[in-house]
Amino acid sequence: MSKKRPRKTAQSRAPAGSKTVSSRAFEPFAEALDSRAKGLTSHKPSFGDSPPPLEGSPRAARLDSSVAVKELKITTIGCSTVAEAEPQGLGMTYFADAPTTGPRTQLKVRFTGRRLHVDGPRGANDTFAVESQAGPVLPGMGRIAVTARALNITPGEWQMSAKAAFDAGRESGERPATASGRGTTVFVPVVRVRAPGVRLGAWPAMVALGAIVGVTLQALLASRSGLPAVTLTAISVVACMLGVVGAKAYHRLTHLEEKSNLLTVGMSLQGFVLGALTAVIVGSALWGLPVGKVLDVTAPALLFGAAIGRLGCFLGGCCAGRATASRWGVWSSNRTLGMRRIPVQFMDSAVAGTLGTIALVLVVTAGASSVGAIFFFAMAGYIFGRQILFPLRDVPRRTAHGRVIMLFLSAGVFIAGAAQVALVR
Repeated sequence: MSKKRPRKTAQSRAPAGSKTVSSRAFEPFAEALDSRAKGLTSHKPSFGDSPPPLEGSPRAARLDSSVAVKELKITTIGCSTVAEAEPQGLGMTYFADAPTTGPRTQLKVRFTGRRLHVDGPRGANDTFAVESQAGPVLPGMGRIAVTARALNITPGEWQMSAKAAFDAGRESGERPATASGRGTTVFVPVVRVRAPGVRLGAWPAMVALGAIVGVTLQALLASRSGLPAVTLTAISVVACMLGVVGAKAYHRLTHLEEKSNLLTVGMSLQGFVLGALTAVIVGSALWGLPVGKVLDVTAPALLFGAAIGRLGCFLGGCCAGRATASRWGVWSSNRTLGMRRIPVQFMDSAVAGTLGTIALVLVVTAGASSVGAIFFFAMAGYIFGRQILFPLRDVPRRTAHGRVIMLFLSAGVFIAGAAQVALVR
């Protein structure tokens, strides 16, 4: 019986150590997979390990402290008539991303500029150098916008540059990031208020809307409570005008260190409330209106107006909250630093709106009282809420014990007002 010889395959015919066409085609992929497997087995990261630095790059600490975005934008305005008015200045904004890891730090930016197309020798106002600092910069807070202004300069076209570095980057030897841009000077009052995240004219527009809503609501409640709505509306309109004067005067008296005049000075809600309420009380007394009932129908109107006006604070870049890296933070600006912040303006608006709603329900259901119980109850509650929110604002307190004193006083008035609302009727 004969035995069949086994058929030789392609592999058996190939000499030892030789490579087939298929093996040669797969070889690059095999080498890549093999190197990837060796890399995975050589280092097994544990929970909390930081990502390794890229090949040929500095150590990871320098990666965390480097400025990720290098962008410089110049303040502009669409209306040429306003833009070309005197005096002239420049607004510059440098954008950067906060480090993703590491401790809190500071971002320091140095802006420099020189005027172009200079005829003759360059003067002192043909160059500038401005330094700004953003902080605290928290890891993971995202985009940061640092705005600086050069005001005492010659009008015209300018070439500008910026150098920025985090403090942590300087300690590790990180080189400053640079950016450049070119722009033309514009009207100084516009330069002072324009910044990323700030809407020009939003604050006065929202305050005016709040005043209209408040006066209208007051007139409706006055008519329901048997008060002369037309007379009270006329008193309230005059009171709003005097309230604006009180807001400017209050802000000026509490910010004596700022160099500004009456036209450019800011305004304060406390000053507006004091001025307007004084005018309403005096006007009601002169026209023989019951002051207690007038105050009660004014309370919800005043609080709803404040709730709307606080939204203007957010859009206008005032009363900004502290920096935060929380997911609940909202990107906003204080006209100098744009970053993720605690939305304290929204919180203030919510407090005013809630108390205004409670006061409105009390006036509609129980009627205005002759002693102004609803007014004292609602306003004391709002003052108490504002004192709670003050530490969340990006503004240092000017007194050591003023906040604690106001907390106790407003709490006492709030309890007294609540007792009057419950017992007087």
